[in-house]
Amino acid sequence: MSGNGAGDTRPVIHRNSLREQIAGALREEMMAGRLAAGRNFTVKEIAELYGVSATPAREALVDLGAQGLLRAEHHRGFTVPELGWDDFLEIFESRVLLTDSFYRQFSTRRALPDLSRLPSLRRRADAAVRAARAGNLDVIVGCDRRFWQEVAALAGNRRISGYLDWLRVQSWMFAAPYLREMPVLAGVCWDRHLELVDAVEARDLTGAHRIVCEYNLFTARLLAELAGRPLESVTVLGLLTGPLDGETAPPAPAAPAEAAAPPPPAGPAERTGPGRRRPGEEVARELGRELGLGLGLVPQPRSVHGRFARRLPEAPPEAPQGRPDPYPAPGR
Repeated sequence: MSGNGAGDTRPVIHRNSLREQIAGALREEMMAGRLAAGRNFTVKEIAELYGVSATPAREALVDLGAQGLLRAEHHRGFTVPELGWDDFLEIFESRVLLTDSFYRQFSTRRALPDLSRLPSLRRRADAAVRAARAGNLDVIVGCDRRFWQEVAALAGNRRISGYLDWLRVQSWMFAAPYLREMPVLAGVCWDRHLELVDAVEARDLTGAHRIVCEYNLFTARLLAELAGRPLESVTVLGLLTGPLDGETAPPAPAAPAEAAAPPPPAGPAERTGPGRRRPGEEVARELGRELGLGLGLVPQPRSVHGRFARRLPEAPPEAPQGRPDPYPAPGR
């Protein structure tokens, strides 16, 4: 606690800049697939959409462009890039190689991660599990990203944490379009976050490493199935299924691909429509409000008339996942 004057015990509030808030909001929109690949917009449109001046909007877009999350188009503004299977393979391989080295270094150095972060990590894990089981993609991406940010922070290396987070954002940008096509997401995404926290708390680093390997294998299998690609094209499968430091025998064979297959199409009672909500939507809404997720730190643009009602082109005809689309198609 630090006061603002004599006898003042109020905490000093540090606010993120508008530039960071807008960049964070757009980043989560792209991760959730609400800003789809190929969507183009200008600085003016983003500034009017969020009710800010052009300067922070331009700075946010330039920042995202520098990170490779947007592509600058001469005289056309910025475009969301399209990530294909080959891009995902590079992203996934980078993630696996880095996390595998990260866990093995603790075993080699006989060192332990920063266990003072466990309470925060457990809170993030609980939120991520609830989001995955509720099945609302807009909430899942935010909870998942925050959990893995906490996991990466255990290494005490900001550069590793930052790079892994950048890779995870792109992983979600690739995966989100496939997941948005699924009628029901509850139970599809990985939900063993708390098991990983338990292993870290018990100082079972080999067990924690194995859970992370199983998570990565689950991700590769699910996305290969959704993208219609052979799992064998993932070149780092051997790192995920082979024995780890501290294991006396190789792990049991992984479950067949059918275990990660998408659920069957929803029946009429499960589809979204007037007066009908998706399974888990109420839980997801409550969790999103509780954690402030969805559009990050920037309020969702208001759907009102006036200068805030600027609309971006080429929006899908219907907003998925039961949330109003902040990028509706323009009127004719």
